[in-house]
Amino acid sequence: MEDEVERRQIQQILELDNEELQIEEVESLLESSDDDRDATGAVSPDDFTFNTHLTSLHSYLGEVDDTRHRSAFWDGGVVLNLPLFYLEGVVLFPEATLPLRVIEPNFVAAVNRAMTQADAPYTMGVVRVYRDSNDGPLRLAKVGTTAEIRQYRPVEDGSINVVTRGQQRFCLRRCWIDAEGAPFGEIQIIEEDIPFRTPRDAYAKLVPLNNLRGQQILSLNALSHGGRNDENDSEANSEESFENELTQTERRIHQSAIGAFYDSDRTDESTSSADDNKLSESDSQSGSPCDTDSTFLGSSPSGQKKQVRNSDLGIGTKSMARKVAEPRSHLSSTLSRAFAPIWVYRMYDSFCLAQKAADMWKQIVGTPSMDAFVKKPDLLSFYIASKIPISDPTRQELLEIDGVSYRLRREIELLERLDRVRCKICKTVIARRSDMLVMSTDGPMGAYVNSYGYVHEVMTFRKAKGLATRGRPHKEYSWFPGYAWTIINCASCDVQMGWLFTATNEKLKPKSFWGIRSCQVKDEMR
Repeated sequence: MEDEVERRQIQQILELDNEELQIEEVESLLESSDDDRDATGAVSPDDFTFNTHLTSLHSYLGEVDDTRHRSAFWDGGVVLNLPLFYLEGVVLFPEATLPLRVIEPNFVAAVNRAMTQADAPYTMGVVRVYRDSNDGPLRLAKVGTTAEIRQYRPVEDGSINVVTRGQQRFCLRRCWIDAEGAPFGEIQIIEEDIPFRTPRDAYAKLVPLNNLRGQQILSLNALSHGGRNDENDSEANSEESFENELTQTERRIHQSAIGAFYDSDRTDESTSSADDNKLSESDSQSGSPCDTDSTFLGSSPSGQKKQVRNSDLGIGTKSMARKVAEPRSHLSSTLSRAFAPIWVYRMYDSFCLAQKAADMWKQIVGTPSMDAFVKKPDLLSFYIASKIPISDPTRQELLEIDGVSYRLRREIELLERLDRVRCKICKTVIARRSDMLVMSTDGPMGAYVNSYGYVHEVMTFRKAKGLATRGRPHKEYSWFPGYAWTIINCASCDVQMGWLFTATNEKLKPKSFWGIRSCQVKDEMR
């Protein structure tokens, strides 16, 4: 079935390539690029006829053979020796596609070694290289990603066309050149954390501390409130569900915090219950339930409001103490077994963060849908990191972040603040994030390789400004079937920014779009 789908897609590419070149004048495209978009910034279906699946095939590489090999994942901490492929201006993330046209002899040797090695077949390490300054030496990043060779085809001129896919992050421990001239590195697989989720019933039914005290206090509460036994049973079951969903580490932290509250509460009960002044002092020292919520971290803006409202209600005061028959037991029964406010959990709940990031992505980009990724926060964090229109140093920063929730929080911050895309050299504004256009099933940003073997990570935009074309359109070796490409430079500093892609037939929409190199942009934060 998959072969049939691929055959049809290749047929579509051939039909597009056989179309007569009918490119409108580039000057008119520069002046009129305000095509219709819907309220979310996405292109309307009537204004888009291009098949985005064709781009992800990387058909410009020619015929490549599927290796039909899928590597097993290594455990975190495993040390391997892998052939290295280092690229300037490119950051590979897990699950991202990386096409390569390997021409240089040392990298040809590296690919051939990767295809035949026994301990990690069809696998090599990809690392970003960078310069501290324009004329500084090349440096290797400390964190990279393993790449599995999915498609492979040697070419008559000695080069190799390869399509790889990112697998696992690693730390680069050392590197060297082997006897055949292939770059090698000793890497250590990074152990990824399991996405954290706030237990389902953590806040729906909070169990009170009186469950720990035995039936005496439960009976007292039942007598004073009537019918509370059933409710307490329900709360106990909820607490059991709460703790069952915690990891061993989270359960230990949770129980230690509860134990601290319980010990403090039991100590207070040993004091004279008749002395209201001492009771009030005990409340202020050990912390009432409302104090726990408002001052646990000391940074909640709403905490001050909570204290004012609780004060008005008489909670934690003498007047409240006189209303309670059992001075400490009632306050204890309201003390939550969850020892931090709900907003604290939500700040680092990977699934809550994933939903927020997916909603923001849908609002900004529109497509593709992120619904399938919400249940897999780790994959979502890598996907957004590989597609967000930011500079490669910032993307390297995202790759190096350990922890799904921390990476998602940083990406949400970038999505909230990122607005304009500027030229790295002269800082001229050339595009806005709202103008991103998805021209591939891989998303609005992807890696492509030209006929000379240079890999470019390209962001696609529907509109751009401050750019000037250089030369005439070319149809050969186009990354987007049915479109011709024209080199574009920054109009202010004349540095190459990317390419203008124009449709080669009238039926293809959009008529044109812009491909901007990620290594040539500077992040602009609001």
